[in-house]
Amino acid sequence: MRRPFKTDAPTKDGPRSNKEIRSLRVQLIDAEGVNHGSIPTDQALRMAEELGLDLVEISPNAEPPVCKILDLGKLKYATQKKAAEARKKQKIIEIKEIKMRPNIDTHDYDVKMRAMNRFFEEGDKVKVTLKFRGREMAHQELGLKLLLQVKEDTTAIAKVEAEPKLEGRQMMMVLAPK
Repeated sequence: MRRPFKTDAPTKDGPRSNKEIRSLRVQLIDAEGVNHGSIPTDQALRMAEELGLDLVEISPNAEPPVCKILDLGKLKYATQKKAAEARKKQKIIEIKEIKMRPNIDTHDYDVKMRAMNRFFEEGDKVKVTLKFRGREMAHQELGLKLLLQVKEDTTAIAKVEAEPKLEGRQMMMVLAPK
């Protein structure tokens, strides 16, 4: 069957095994872990077939390559389980955004701060965005004062990753949990 235009040949994942091993001699380790030294590949293949197992290339860059007699299906299963376990333990850090206005009321500010603290406890970063409308642009110092207040209120649990900066009609600051 022809492959579609300009696609790569399918690649095999995992170590080479059985007939795929190209070298003439291999360093053989049997199923019990006993080292048999350097022996011809065809003899190692026969030994693996007699045991009903596979000859798997463990260290292909060695001279001669190190091969082990084991069950290839079990090896693949174990590596899949390990990879799944590693993926499960990963923590994806998200950036949550809190939007404010320069003339925010104290209660509204407290509500935003509680949300921010919850985000930090979950291990997420927080981007504080301050939007200016109309004449508020003339009083940017009020916005900067508010962001510095946020910075001061979160010093115990967060560190500033990006200092407050003005971009167009909004001022932004990024905080990360300590």
